[in-house]
Amino acid sequence: MFGPALVVGSGPYKGFTLYFISSDNAPHSYGCTPGVTKTVVGPLTCTGPSNDKNAEWPAITTNGKPVAGPGVSAKWLGTVYRKGVGTQITYRNHPLYLFDQQPGAVSGEGWFEPGLPPWFGVWWVMSPGGYPVPWAGSLTTTKVGGKTILAAQYSTGVGWINFPVYTFSADSPSYSACAASVACARAWPPVITSGGPGWTGVPPSQIGGLSIPGNLQQVSWAGKPLYLFSHEQLAPGPGGTPVTAGNGNGIKAFGGTFSLVVNP
Repeated sequence: MFGPALVVGSGPYKGFTLYFISSDNAPHSYGCTPGVTKTVVGPLTCTGPSNDKNAEWPAITTNGKPVAGPGVSAKWLGTVYRKGVGTQITYRNHPLYLFDQQPGAVSGEGWFEPGLPPWFGVWWVMSPGGYPVPWAGSLTTTKVGGKTILAAQYSTGVGWINFPVYTFSADSPSYSACAASVACARAWPPVITSGGPGWTGVPPSQIGGLSIPGNLQQVSWAGKPLYLFSHEQLAPGPGGTPVTAGNGNGIKAFGGTFSLVVNP
């Protein structure tokens, strides 16, 4: 289903898949933080030490220097000390986390939790090169302010949600200006895919893609690269499933304007 990805090589978590979140910026700031956070679905804790049973995404911590196994680049391995977490292993400066309940599982891939709780990023499995290992994904529609808009489906702690996607005015069909900027891509994660995404209720003729850093494929719509908004607002909805606000629409940043795709 996925390409080569990092896993724990030894110890009590041997064989467990490792994840990173797009909003972490070690050692300056972190999207996934220790301690309890109030959210729209109740109090939650993002991370803590490896054995923290209350954390959604326990950090993979160590008492010594991490060792690179087969296929892993030793130059990208490192550590960062975090209060409330311990010495966390990093890869290409990305702090690494656990999520699954057993080795070999990949149940945390592609999670997006911008407001429940506010981790403000997308969770990905990591390649040996230090980049996301994407899944195919799926384009569909959702409603914002009574309008039908283009959306991408991502998993969250309360199930699947159709999140609004945005275009960026500084882009072209062959160049993703935001994906080329580390700071921009942290705030506006590109919608990436392995191969072509699926679709529901939208014309596939408008779906395309372009190459971005890390040998990744960013999904485009009518020639325009697509993004998520890391601070997408969520509110409790019917049946407990949160609804999205589309509050990234019209934001001017990084030399351009982000816009929803209306009536795709």
